[in-house]
Amino acid sequence: MSYFLNRTLLIILTLLLISMITFAVTNILPGDVAMMIMGTQSNPEALAGLRQSLGLNDPLVLQYGRWIGGMVTGNWGNSLIFKVPIATLLLQKATASAIVVVMSMTIALAVAVPLGVWSAVHRDKWQDTVSSSAALLGVSLPDFFWGIMLILLFARTLGWFPSSGFSDPGEDFSQSIYHAALPALALGLGLMAHLTRMTRSTMVGILGQEFIRVSRAKGLSERTVVWRYALSNAIGPVATIAGLQIGYLFGSIIVVETLFSYTGMGWLTYQALLNRDVPLIQASVFLIAAVVMLINFLVDLFYLLVDPRVRLG
Repeated sequence: MSYFLNRTLLIILTLLLISMITFAVTNILPGDVAMMIMGTQSNPEALAGLRQSLGLNDPLVLQYGRWIGGMVTGNWGNSLIFKVPIATLLLQKATASAIVVVMSMTIALAVAVPLGVWSAVHRDKWQDTVSSSAALLGVSLPDFFWGIMLILLFARTLGWFPSSGFSDPGEDFSQSIYHAALPALALGLGLMAHLTRMTRSTMVGILGQEFIRVSRAKGLSERTVVWRYALSNAIGPVATIAGLQIGYLFGSIIVVETLFSYTGMGWLTYQALLNRDVPLIQASVFLIAAVVMLINFLVDLFYLLVDPRVRLG
């Protein structure tokens, strides 16, 4: 119970720190929120009245308290550029991005774990060289490069997938998967390379341990030794790294969604930054941070379940 309380307290304190940094940074950006709402040709008296009504003349500490209170109670305000409630807007866009993130993570794990195990089993052989070289290539090249290559190959040349656009999963789920396929693959290739290297290094260490030699001495098949005993011990660290990479995905998704004109959280955050939509920027960063921390917490719980040594510790 103390573990859960400590982690919950740590998450709350971290989110509080992130909210302070986000609020401070967005308030030192150039520009005037009131002028963005009313336009550059607005009457000075009207602008002054709007600033007063929005509380922009209040001390920053008071503004921050009012903002964080609204975030906690669900009153996130309205977007300056989209003119709709921010909570509604973020829910729609977060659903779209969740499809891409889940697909990219699924693709990465489905390929990286078998490839990493295969590389570790054939350590220092040509199979290991090929796998390690492919993983190094994936790590070295940025996500937008893979996105451009995927557009050229699968959209422009073969015509299998659309090069841009978004389909609402509430209207047609299969079409939403179809439109999310290339953005998810562009994100998943880099993540796949990281997880392949992690799986290989973890498996190499475990395959050299005493209990593996004992399992082989008992006459167990190599398949059982590798996939049941070795991989069950390696999957915990790999899952932890995969959970930490969620933050990497949300960072890269801004570039990938903009490249594919996929209107998810990444695209929305870019539009908010481009147009200095301060309330939307603040809410987007806060929501992304909360989601990343929640996923990392769930990954830690998964690690506790799959690795008895952690529970005993």
